[in-house]
Amino acid sequence: MNFETFNFDEKIMIGIKSLGYSIPTPIQKQGMPPILEGRDVMGTAQTGTGKTAAFVLPILQSMMNKARGNVRALIIAPTRELTEQTNQVVRDLGRHTAHRGMSIYGGVSIQPQIQKLRSGVDIVSACPGRLLDHVERGTINLGTVEVLVLDEADQMFDMGFLPDIRRIIKRLPKDRQTLLFSATMPREIQTLARDILRDPVTIQIGHAAPASTVTQAFYAVESEGKTTLLKNILNNNGVSSVLVFTRTKHRAKSLAQQLERTGVEATSLHGNLSQLKRQQALDGFRKGTYRVLVATDIAARGIDVADISHVINYDMPDTADAYTHRVGRTGRAEKTGESYSFVTRDDKDLVRCLERSLGAKLQLQKTETTATEAYAHLKPPASHKPQQKPAPRAPRPGQKPAFRAQKQQPSHRPEKKESSMPRERTEGKPKKGFFNSARRAFGFAANAR
Repeated sequence: MNFETFNFDEKIMIGIKSLGYSIPTPIQKQGMPPILEGRDVMGTAQTGTGKTAAFVLPILQSMMNKARGNVRALIIAPTRELTEQTNQVVRDLGRHTAHRGMSIYGGVSIQPQIQKLRSGVDIVSACPGRLLDHVERGTINLGTVEVLVLDEADQMFDMGFLPDIRRIIKRLPKDRQTLLFSATMPREIQTLARDILRDPVTIQIGHAAPASTVTQAFYAVESEGKTTLLKNILNNNGVSSVLVFTRTKHRAKSLAQQLERTGVEATSLHGNLSQLKRQQALDGFRKGTYRVLVATDIAARGIDVADISHVINYDMPDTADAYTHRVGRTGRAEKTGESYSFVTRDDKDLVRCLERSLGAKLQLQKTETTATEAYAHLKPPASHKPQQKPAPRAPRPGQKPAFRAQKQQPSHRPEKKESSMPRERTEGKPKKGFFNSARRAFGFAANAR
């Protein structure tokens, strides 16, 4: 099967060929026929399988004989990067169709977006928050939308966008085609699908696991040895374009700076950057100006760089799904890629989840920076075990018993005469002496524990 099978308009075929598309991917083979027929679709597919083209091509085809200038297709995605990339696919595939698309997201001035909407667009790729801003301002008309696409629906749920999605859907015509794509199908997304899809065609490509084109390696490593191990990997000649994931924004920035100081062309991508800085980092990584991009999970589903040779999990993610999305940044479009994951003692719960997801025991490789045993991180370290107190030593002949022994054994010393000063005190009454006077001076109760 090739793209000629779908009878796309000749102008669309020019765009397909210009991008080098020849054989449809599985999600395109199964997804495009029902979309072209106007059916609702619920699709589950691994990341990097070509699903964007699977819905963009039928949308373009449906518009070929219709007037331009009204928003007929609305594509909602969770991140600015994914929104911009979807709009780029619309531009590339529809370059010769005269249909116009645009992207809408926050973090940039709203005025240029308003001006572009007034000039007339056909396909809008948008993030939920900024889209609602336009709706409330009255600068976008959703009453003409014929196709709604919810892309990466599970991530939108994770980011708390579901209430915004429902508010947007209330503004759309009920007589529309709805396409929902998600890497996973949590219960909340299944509920949303039941509410908004009409007799949908369900498509599932593979399962929530990394693509077979990605070779995965796991290294048992102590936290302080991660940077050394990363530098050793980057010194390998076969490591060309590398995406490194960290858990925090601060670490992404500082790690990129450390690599730069050692002569590695590196930059960072995280949520503290302005949209301009984020775009500059992505463009520099795509063009090869930067060999290494250190990113937080904001980039896990948001960037689409065709030639990433390696993904390195400097910090392991929180879930098996997040691991799949990270690793899916390499080995895309039938190309091969490699992923390296640095596993510490604190990652034992995720390791078990990954083993269940992958259906195999993880083989952790050792290096000079790794823990003593490959699976040592799966067991609590010795310092975490409750320590037993040693039994008290018996006193030698003529030796006074230790203080601990005095509490456990009766004293052999003769009783002292009762002091004229009463030893007992009423509850809460402070003791006398310098130490307790100091405690009272600093505001501590004498009997505080």
